Parts: sequence; structure tokens; C-alpha cells
Amino acid sequence: MIAIARARTRTGAGTGAGAGTRATRENRIHPAGNAILSIVFLLYSLACALPVILIFMVSITDEGAVVRNGYSLFPEAFSSLAYQYLFDDWRALLQAYGVTVFVAIAGTAFNIIVTALLAYPLSRSQFAYGKAIGVAVLIPMLFNGGMVPFYMTYVSVLNLKNSIMALILPGVLSGFNVFVMRTYFKANIPPPVLESAFIDGASELRIFFRIVLPLSMPVMATVAFFSFLNYWNDWFNCLLFITDEKLWNVQYIMMRAMRQLQYFRSHLHLAGGYAIMEMSKLPDEGVRMALAVVGMAPILCVYPFFQKYFVKGLTIGAVKG
Repeated sequence: MIAIARARTRTGAGTGAGAGTRATRENRIHPAGNAILSIVFLLYSLACALPVILIFMVSITDEGAVVRNGYSLFPEAFSSLAYQYLFDDWRALLQAYGVTVFVAIAGTAFNIIVTALLAYPLSRSQFAYGKAIGVAVLIPMLFNGGMVPFYMTYVSVLNLKNSIMALILPGVLSGFNVFVMRTYFKANIPPPVLESAFIDGASELRIFFRIVLPLSMPVMATVAFFSFLNYWNDWFNCLLFITDEKLWNVQYIMMRAMRQLQYFRSHLHLAGGYAIMEMSKLPDEGVRMALAVVGMAPILCVYPFFQKYFVKGLTIGAVKG
């Protein structure tokens, strides 16, 4: 009997090992398939990187070479005139960068706090007015009151004209971010954990700050990246509410530089002979590309630090639930 049991044990172990080996072999990618996938993703990565490289190369290309040959990754003649035009008043540009960085960081911090404080109650089934508030958050995503009420609210009611808060408050809350964070809370914060903490005497605020937030770093990083991008790329609020040059952000400064360049080139006939010669040398295409490089360079530096959390938080917060 003992010998039979040992034989059955060896047979079962062999069968289990064989099944595990077969499962491993079935899940393993064939070397040829792995090579094809690697090539596909490499080509896709190059397709994403080449436009950025092309923008930079055009920004340092001589304007005449661009007119003759079009855009090229290998310029015929190099020129730094576009960046000289942009950085001619480098103090104003540096000040605008300071305003943009402050607004982006402060606005992102406010956005995360307000979004989390609104999304967390909406994710709790015990919240009595969750559906009504959810509808109130959804409506502004579908409809808006128009430009005039928006402008009058911040200028006449809140009196924020020429105030740094006029650049921060309009982007503090986003309905999309609220629903992404709410879905993440529902899918990834186990209710028994919250209930046990409540039974142990923890308050709602303590549960939120000590349990919910530490478990929600991926979605927090995702919302922070979305918010940072919105604040960084915003120039319209500066156009509406800011006339003080000390509060202009970098996007608005660059937009004004582009408009001035277009104005000069479209009114060459009003200038004298020497002025026409000098203004005709202004690098129209080079300045456009230099503006793009100056605007997106900080974001390219920040994105690698958010990428891991960004992908995880976006997929979990938007797909599940």
C-alpha cells in the first residue's frame, strides 16, 4: 500500500510539473514574435520622437534654407536667429517662466486637494447626496454659461482682474478629473478597510488622509499631470484677466511674440528700405518652432517622473467600475 501511494504521488507530481511546463511554454512568446513586437514598438517610438526632433532642427535652421528646402532633419545651414529673437528680452521671459511655474505648481496642488475632497464622498455609497452632486459635476462638462458670465464672475464679482488667482481659480476643479478619481476610489479602496478604521475610532478626515490618499498615489499623479499640463499651456485666462506685464505667463508672452512677428511681416510695405531688409530676415518658421520647443521642453523633463503613475492611474481610474 505504501509503495502504491508513493507511486501515485510521483505520478501526480510528474503530471503537475508537466502541466506547469506546458502552461509556461504556451504563455511564452516565440522569439520571432518577440522580435516583430520589438520592431513595431521601436518604429512607433521613433514616430513619436521624430516630430519633436524635427521641430527642434527647424528651429535652428536658417530661414532661407527652410524656404528653399522645406523642413529637414539635416539642415543645410544653421541659425540661432529664432532663439535670439525670443530671448532678446530674456528678463521678461524669465519672469514669465516664474509666473507659469508658480501658477502650475500652486494650481495643481489646489486641484488635487479639491478634486480628492469632492471625489472621495462621491465614491462612498453612504453619502446621501452623492447622485445629486454627481449630476451637478457632470452638467458643466456638457454645457457652459458662455464667455460673458465667466468674465463677469471673475472681474466684477470676485474682483480678480490683474491678480495671480485669476490664473489659478478657473482650473481648480475639473469634472473629468473628479470622475476619474471617484472611479479609482471605488475600484481600489476596499470598504472593509474603511469600516474597520471607523470602528477603531478614526474620523472621516483621518481615514481620508491616513488610508485613502496613501493608497491612491497613481491616480493622484495622473490628475496632477493633467492639471499641470492645463495650467502650463493656458494663455487664454491671461489674455482675459491680466494687463499687468509682471503677471504675464510664458505661453501668453510667446503668443504675443508670434503675433508681433506676423504683424511685422504683413506690414513690410509701411517700412523704409533698410527696415524692410531687416524685417524680411526675421525667421518666421524658425520662431514658430522655437516657441514650440520653449513651451514643451519643461513638460518633456517632467513627464518621465509621472509616466509610471500616469499609465496605471489612468487605466484603473477610467476603465474599471
